Amino acid sequence: MTRVVVLISGRGSNMEAVVRACESGEIDATVVAVIANRPDAAGLTFAAAHGIDAIVCDHTTYPDRNDFDLALANMLEELNPDWIVLAGFIRILGAELVQQFVGRMINIHPSLLPKYPGLNTHARALDSGDTQHGATVHFVTPELDAGPVIEQVSVPILEGDTADELAARVLREEHKLLVKALKRCVKGNASFTTP
Repeated sequence: MTRVVVLISGRGSNMEAVVRACESGEIDATVVAVIANRPDAAGLTFAAAHGIDAIVCDHTTYPDRNDFDLALANMLEELNPDWIVLAGFIRILGAELVQQFVGRMINIHPSLLPKYPGLNTHARALDSGDTQHGATVHFVTPELDAGPVIEQVSVPILEGDTADELAARVLREEHKLLVKALKRCVKGNASFTTP
C-alpha cells in the first residue's frame, strides 16, 4: 500500500480531505502519519482520532532552521513515505531537505501559480484587481512555490469579495483539488520533471 505522510501547521482541513479519501478508497493509499510544526495544530487531534500517528516537530525548539530540517528529515526517513503532502504547512523547507525527497513531495498553494507565491495570496489577488483566483498543487522544489504544477483550479472573484470570503471559497475547492492531485500521483500519472 502506498504510504503518505501529511505535514500541517494548523487546522488541517486539507489533510482531513486526504485522510477521508484514503479511508474511502478514493485514493489507493494510507496516511501513516501527520506531522505538525506547531504542538497546538488542531489537525493533530483529527489524525489521532483516525488512528494515524500524530507527531509534533516543533520548529521553535530547534536552535536554527537547519536543525529543524534535519530533525524533520530523520522523522520522514523513519516513516518511509512514498508521498509527502504539505497541506497548510507554513514553513519554508531548506534546499537539502527538499532535494532528499524531491519528486515525491507535493504542496497545495492558494493561488494560480506562478501568480502570488508566498503568503497573503487572497489579498494580493484582490489588490491586483484579478477576476480569477484559485489554488495549485505542485511538486516541491528548493525555490518557493515554483515546482512543476500537477493540478490547478480556478475560482471567480466576486464583486465586493473580502480576502476572508475569497479564502473560504478557494479552500472548499482546495480539498477536492488536493485529493485529485494526490490520486494522480499515487496512480503514477503525475511526473516530476527537474526544472
